[in-house]
This record gives sequence, structure tokens and C-alpha cells, in this order.
Amino acid sequence: MTARGLDHLVVATHDLDAAAKTWDRIGFQVGAENKHPFGTKNRIIQMPGFFIELVAINDPAVISETFGRNFSFAAFNRDFLTRAGEGPSMLALESRDAKADAAAFVKGGIGDFEPVFFERRGLRPDGSDVHVAFTLAFAEDPTMPDGSFFVCQQHRPDDFWNPAFQSHANGAVGISSVMLTAENPTDHHVFLSAFTGIRDFISTSTGLVFKTPRGSVEMMTPIAFARRCGVMVDDAPRLRGLRVRVADLDETAMRFEASGVQSVRKGDWLVLGPEELTETVIVFEQA
Repeated sequence: MTARGLDHLVVATHDLDAAAKTWDRIGFQVGAENKHPFGTKNRIIQMPGFFIELVAINDPAVISETFGRNFSFAAFNRDFLTRAGEGPSMLALESRDAKADAAAFVKGGIGDFEPVFFERRGLRPDGSDVHVAFTLAFAEDPTMPDGSFFVCQQHRPDDFWNPAFQSHANGAVGISSVMLTAENPTDHHVFLSAFTGIRDFISTSTGLVFKTPRGSVEMMTPIAFARRCGVMVDDAPRLRGLRVRVADLDETAMRFEASGVQSVRKGDWLVLGPEELTETVIVFEQA
């Protein structure tokens, strides 16, 4: 199998501008609004090789439904917002060949969807136009209805990634892991192994860890998550949040205190609960 690194986390929100203000208050640099051709809009928070995608519904009239082998990114997020509320809705891994990954997902029994190509206009830091294009290939874990998974192939990566977008007041410099919870993490090991392309993963009584070429995918029990992060969650299998590396954890903590951001020190972690960040748990740790 081909090991796939973390690419981005989709965080669904009812109000894109309000979410952007919240993440900006936490010290993230939030990009300008972009519109998708299939009815959603986003604002992006870049780190080197990884980004957080804040997503909201833009035009319900143009949203197509998931049908047969056609997976609808927009319909999933629309339904997620109705059913589950705001928060992390989708996990994307990097892809060098989305069509090949789609074929691998069929072979692995984790999805049989047509790859989706789309392109959109973007903005450089100086405000000039840029053109970006992507192909997505979706996978599916039927036991996790409130989470969706796909790979993302960048066709014009030099026009997307930009160091000017990756400077954050909170000191964020990279991604450590994406965190999920489930009552029985081992129920999901076959899917997560096929999706990440990681055969040799770590399995303990508290969860699973898949170390990818860029960050880890961690699935913990709700009890382990509460013990480690100090955040209580239900038993439903869900994407919960991120672990982010910062240049100086003490400076990050002082910035939060000065700006009135409620964070909790848990050992060598600094944790922001879901009430601070669009129902998303963020753990900051020393780079």
C-alpha cells in the first residue's frame, strides 16, 4: 500500500465569517473566502503541507446529492451541519494520483466512488488572482456516518501553498496529528489502515495510532480522550480535532491568557476546548 500523509481537515460551520473571526482570535491567519462550483464556500488556514478548511454552504440550489458512485462533498457537509452540528466533518490525506487511490479504495473494500475533479479561483497574499485545481477520491467507513474521508491531489501545488499564508500569531508551525474518538477503536482499524496505507500501526487498550508521512491519525476511546485532553465526548465515532506544533508553547499560553482565550494545560499539552473553536478540539504542543 502507498502511505498517505495528512493533507487537511474540513471543519463545517453555519457561519463562515463568524468562524473565521473565532479562529483569527485564537491566532490563526485565516485566508480569504473561496467559492466551490458545487455549492459550498471555504476559508483556509495553511501550515506547511497541511491546512484547515472552514466550510459553509454557499448555494443550496446547486448542491447535488450523493448517488451511486457519485459522492457529494457539499451534500455531506450540508447534512452533517443538520444532523451533527458544527465541527470536524471530513479528513483528507494527500494524493499523488487520485485515480489510482480510488482504485485502491475499491480493492480495499472502503469505497467505490468516481474521482471528482474541480478548479477554482484563489487569491495570493498580494491580492492577485491564482488558479488552483484538485482531484478528490472518496472512501467510506459505514460505521462512522458523521465522518467522511478522501484524498486530495493538488494539480497546481505551487499556486496553492504559500509561506506568506503560514505565519500565525499563535506560533503554529505544523501538524502533529488528527484526533478521532470511538467507543471501540479496533472496529475501525481495517478502514483506517486501508485509507492511510499504513499496515504497521500502533494498537493499545486506549486506541490506535497510524503514523503517516505527515503527522498521525489517532483514534482514542472517549475515556482516553477525556483523560488526555480534559474534554468529555460521546461514544459516537467522530473526528474531534487536531494536535498542532508551535514554536514556543509558553509564548502561546501567554498570548491566550492576554487575549482572554480559555485554554487548559494538560501536561505537555495546551488544550482549547470545542466551545472555543467551532466544536473543534485543538491541542498545542512544543515543536
